[in-house]
Order: sequence, then structure tokens, then C-alpha cells
Amino acid sequence: MSLIIYNTGMLVQTREEHVAFTAGKDMEVLPVVEKGWLLVEDGIIAGYGPPETVPDLSCAVAKLDAGGGYVFPAFCDPHTHLVYAGSREKEYTDKIRGLSYEEIAKRGGGILNSAKLLHETSEDELFRQAMERVQEVISFGTGAIEIKSGYGLTTEDELKMLRVIRRIKEESSLTVRSTFLGAHAVPAEYRNDRNGYVDLIVNEMIPAVAAGRLADYIDVFCDRGFFTVEETARILEAGAQHGMRPKIHANELDYSGGIQTGVKHGALSVDHLEFTGDDEIKVLLGSGTMPTLLPGAAFFLGMTDPPARKMIEAGLPLAMASDYNPGSSPSGNMKLVVSLGCIRLRLLPEEAINAVTINAAYAMGLSETHGSITVGKKANLFITKKIPSYEYLPYAYGSNLVKHVILNGEIVFSQQSAVGSPK
Repeated sequence: MSLIIYNTGMLVQTREEHVAFTAGKDMEVLPVVEKGWLLVEDGIIAGYGPPETVPDLSCAVAKLDAGGGYVFPAFCDPHTHLVYAGSREKEYTDKIRGLSYEEIAKRGGGILNSAKLLHETSEDELFRQAMERVQEVISFGTGAIEIKSGYGLTTEDELKMLRVIRRIKEESSLTVRSTFLGAHAVPAEYRNDRNGYVDLIVNEMIPAVAAGRLADYIDVFCDRGFFTVEETARILEAGAQHGMRPKIHANELDYSGGIQTGVKHGALSVDHLEFTGDDEIKVLLGSGTMPTLLPGAAFFLGMTDPPARKMIEAGLPLAMASDYNPGSSPSGNMKLVVSLGCIRLRLLPEEAINAVTINAAYAMGLSETHGSITVGKKANLFITKKIPSYEYLPYAYGSNLVKHVILNGEIVFSQQSAVGSPK
């Protein structure tokens, strides 16, 4: 099937050649085509260009008038916990009253609370709840998403989560990457036997996940009060032996050594990074590991923001993700993430857009197929309402600007209602 999009205000993030990611000063560069057209064939971007080169529209099987809207590559969200049971708004009130993330966790809240709810929830119900969130994030313009386990904390429940993620991959139009996060927290029953829980992850969980081919990546929450550098290294080494590359939580709560550990073990990304200093920046430079910031979590928890400007000025690339989860970032709105990147992290609009498209695709292992308007890449796009500039995207932080979402070359969302089935 072919589709031609015409009468656009602008095509944003147009790249003629493959670029894995942008870094340092290059993050300010955002190539565009004003009033361009875009051709899709069989779910792939087949061509684009300025208005004077538009092909014969009578030959297209389907046409879409963008009405002056801007065409962006669909957002890539490289860090979420989208599969979970219920919600945790009671803890939200505890946060307002002044309890810290760690204090809530020590009282049996936080991740352990979600683990209890997930254990009590059937696999079908988990899938139903997750698909509601999937439809929501698609409507916000997301086309690719990484989803972690980590609310199971037993072999059975971790596998249950990963099966739900696989079903989302099979039954939704999103491009999905799956991450095993058995090392999200130490369960209450192992509180006095941390080594025993690490043994369970290494000797039972990882082989079971690998046997079912249920995860692309492996993650560990390497931070104060969670998993140590030594425990993290052991888990990552076991994951690597079973073909799972690391993507780890690091330095959210303190200078934990998580960034150094991630780089040492060839992590595709290290995520959170609120506590990042000169030593961490030096280790990241030239490593191939993508620093991934989660501004929604720092905003929601009232935490210190990571030093994004310092990182870019040192020459690093940056990606951003939603961290969609019930405890610290209950939103999968990547447009809001772009705004928070500009408002809180002082990113330029160009830097923020690069961070949620081409760099975020790299942080998911998808840079060859996603993250830019490039011939040969997957036709995952969103079209805005008519706007004056791409800077308007982060500027209008509370407005829903998405008019159409196209995934795999098909219109799956238009205006306020979905078009057709989820796939």
C-alpha cells in the first residue's frame, strides 16, 4: 500500500544518510524540509522532498492532507514500566506529606507494593490494563517503546510480565523492546538474604527468561538502597551469557557507581543520572553507552535534575524517556517530556527533539529503522495540528497537538479517536 502526505507545514528530523545519534553541539542541528511531501510504501518511508518536487498525487493509493501540520518521526520511548497492576496514588499523598522515595519503600510501599498487586492480578487483566496505556501513548505520538518487567520479583511473576510484554508486541502497532528487570528491588522475604535473591535471579530467572526468548535486554537498579555495584556486575554478566545486553538504572539517588558499571559491561544505555559528575561524564565519553534522562520522574518526585547542559557541553549525546510507571512517573506523554527537557533541563528545542527521536531510537537499539524521516526507515510518524514552528511543540506544554499518528505506514490514530484496530 502507498500513502502520500502533502500540504505539510514542515517535515522535521529529515536525514538523508544514516546517523546513529547526535552528540554535543550537533544536538542543536535539526534538519527540516519546509512545506514538504512524504511518500510511504509498504510501511516504509519511500521518499520525501520540497513542494516543487511532489510526485503525481493521482498515482497514490491513499492521500493525506496534513492541513499545514508538521510531520515528525514518532517518539521513541526507551525506558518505561508500562505493564503494572492498579495505581499508587496513596503514596503520592505520602510524598506530598514529605516522605522520601526510600522511606516509602522501607514501609513496604513503592516497588514492593506494585509487586503485591501484580501477583494478585491475572495475566489477561494485566494485558487489558496495559493496552489502555498503549492506546494512550500512541495518541500522544509514541511509535516505539521499551517496556521492563520488575514488578514480579519472583520467577513466575517476572515471566508473567514478560509474556504480557510479548503479547503487546504481537497485538499492538507499537514497536516494542522488552527488558528483564528482576533486580528492581529486593523482596521482603529476602531482606536478610540479599545474596539469596541475587542467586535466584542469576540461577533461575535469567535462564528461564532466555529459554522463553522473552527479553531483549537486562536491567538492574544499581543505586543506594537497591543493588550494589558488585551485585549489579554479577547479574549483568549472567545476562550477557544468555544474550541480554544491559540497559541499567543508575545514579538516581546518589553517586552509586552505576554509570561506571554500565559502561564497563557495555550497556546500551544508563538511565536516570541525576547524580552525574566529572568522573561519570569522562567514562561516558566515546563509550557507545547512551545517557538517558527521565525528567518526568525527577519532576514528579521533586528530585535534583541531572546536569544535562554540562553533559552536552562536554560532548555527550542525550536521550530522554518517560519512565512511565505507577510510582515515580505516572505519564507516558513524550511531548510533555520534550517540554520538561526544555523547562527543567534547559535543553534547546532542537536538542530535546533529537533526544526523543534519533537518540532515543539508539537507546533502544533501533537507530537503523526509527527516529528520523529517512528513506528506508519504518514509516512511524505523527502529524500535528497547524502550528507556527517546531519550537511550539515544547512551548505549548499543556496542549495536545497530535492530529494523526501513522505507525507501520497506517493511520492508527486521528483527532480524538482511534482509526481501526490497535494493530
